[in-house]
Amino acid sequence: MESERIIEHPILGVPQKGVLVTFTLDGKEMQGYEGEPIAAALKAAGILKHRETSKLHKSRGIFCSIGRCTDCVMVVDSVPNTRTCITPLKEGMKVQTQYGCSAEKSW
Repeated sequence: MESERIIEHPILGVPQKGVLVTFTLDGKEMQGYEGEPIAAALKAAGILKHRETSKLHKSRGIFCSIGRCTDCVMVVDSVPNTRTCITPLKEGMKVQTQYGCSAEKSW
């Protein structure tokens, strides 16, 4: 779904593409460009849900795209509450949908 790829961010500018790398999302193999934000790679693949709220079980995904909110947080390489909109993608990363977040006191 290359048509979903973010071409230019209003604050971060034009993303610099690295080499194509493989990572996993909830155990499923995916691909993206090294150095691009994890959220950008997920969006390009058509993935919009990054986490689910703990009380109402509502989906959350990209919102601010500059690391200020918690809508895009996911578990990345066993670290919960990782802001995927500003975390660069690396080869072999293990990304998981997160349920709740520490701001909601769900841990």
